[in-house]
Amino acid sequence: MQRPVDGAGGPAEFPTLHGDSPLDDAYETIRTELRNGVLWAAIDNPPINLIDERLVTDLIALLDDTDTDGDVRVVVFRSADPDFFIAHVDLERIPQYTAAAARSGGPDDVSLGALFRRLSEARPVTIALLEGRARGAGAEFLYACDMRFASLERAVIGQPEVGTGVFTGAGAVQHLVRLAGRGQAMQMILSSEDVDAREAERIGVVNKAVADGELTSHVERLAERIAGFPEAAVRLAKRRVNAAGLAPREDVHVDGSLFQVLAGDSAVAARMGALMRRGFQERSHTEYELGTVIGEL
Repeated sequence: MQRPVDGAGGPAEFPTLHGDSPLDDAYETIRTELRNGVLWAAIDNPPINLIDERLVTDLIALLDDTDTDGDVRVVVFRSADPDFFIAHVDLERIPQYTAAAARSGGPDDVSLGALFRRLSEARPVTIALLEGRARGAGAEFLYACDMRFASLERAVIGQPEVGTGVFTGAGAVQHLVRLAGRGQAMQMILSSEDVDAREAERIGVVNKAVADGELTSHVERLAERIAGFPEAAVRLAKRRVNAAGLAPREDVHVDGSLFQVLAGDSAVAARMGALMRRGFQERSHTEYELGTVIGEL
């Protein structure tokens, strides 16, 4: 799926928010509005929504706030950028975002996987509305949400880690095996290829692929429906589904450790250098078509 490059297709003009919640305008990289029990949270971390310490800090703060704000029944995560939901981690700031993630919980919570586990266990129901690209830890963020809905025209999901020499350390292994099955998990992780919304729906990675013009209203109806149900029943149902479907915490910690081990390997540095020279972590052909470019290295 080719997209315009060289400055075209930049961050979207996102609607002005007019909420009156204390959460409105509370974060540097997440724009929020509370309506009818649903907190709309738009990720806005230019140039391409990389995961860095600022986004990690804001996500922790949002989880803290929504754990105690009874007015928030559902959180819908989307992006202020039409092309990138979350591109992936900022590979030049691994120590910084890891240190920020370590503040998310107990002494063992030193990885994005542990932070995303907290997202899965959050008090509100969480829904991801995917309109652009989510790769690497950006895709793992998606899987950690309770539900995922994707644009038929624009959504892209990929796990490029193995193709760059590192490990999917923030939950892809645990979530994909449970969502899509062992074989599909193997294919997504080992091939480092992108999948579109239709394929993601077919294998169970997203709940539903929806035409662009209907996606927001589809998610809004579902979110407000859930937000209107008795909270105790919703919370108990979510807790028991998580008990049956989430990986053990120790497996999350193992995966995070494996990512850190491989991230410092010399072979990884060489492949990352080749990607950087092609415009990696910039709004470029490499980021738009990362699944293809990795196969060309």
